[in-house]
Amino acid sequence: MTAAVLIETVAPGVSQITMNRPERKNALDRASYVGLIEAFAAAEADPDIRAIVITGAGNCFTSGNDIRDFAAAAGDGARIAMDFLTTISTATKPVIAAVEGFAVGIGTTMLLHCDLAFAGDSAIFRMPFVALGLSPEGASSYLLPLVAGSKRAAALLMLAEAFGPQEALDAGLLNAVVPGGTALETALTKASALAALPPQSVALTKLLLKRSQAASVAETLATEAKHFGERLRSDEAQAAFAAFLKR
Repeated sequence: MTAAVLIETVAPGVSQITMNRPERKNALDRASYVGLIEAFAAAEADPDIRAIVITGAGNCFTSGNDIRDFAAAAGDGARIAMDFLTTISTATKPVIAAVEGFAVGIGTTMLLHCDLAFAGDSAIFRMPFVALGLSPEGASSYLLPLVAGSKRAAALLMLAEAFGPQEALDAGLLNAVVPGGTALETALTKASALAALPPQSVALTKLLLKRSQAASVAETLATEAKHFGERLRSDEAQAAFAAFLKR
């Protein structure tokens, strides 16, 4: 069986974590989340790794949660997704995202926890929580208004519509939009640049940048997880899941 997540050292000091279910547009099931958590833990524990790049196989970042697996998980899917969000939000080493294709749901919200993010010019973003009868996750209800402004955050989260890379850039989710197919190359170049810098200085700078928000992010993650779990059991969510699975 092919691993749902791949981890490899692709350059000195750089760990690449790849979501690897291209046949499902890298939809995240429980095995994917376990793999992501283990990959981040391994990169964090390795003193030779100084930067982490996260990307997706098959020219796609991730289409979000695997709805079939999520619907069958009886709440376990939400818990393990929360564990991953806690992991990426508390990573001490720089995390750089390389986005091509779809970045849906957690594929968008995890970018709020990446230190740098680059997307190809044909990438598609969406936070479809409301459309699925759910509620925001990933501390997006706190972080997105900070980087995008309250009106733009409300539109992106409440209307649950797809949006392109320029809007993602304008909303503060990205550092740059690059030609399609070059997001990973760009991310790896930046990761190598970070890996070449004094590691303790880089880590301290990241810590100081996140220090003022850390407690609020942790509290928001927990609050959102409570509401998200309740919404999973709601009639609205069950109806939305059923309609999705019939397609």
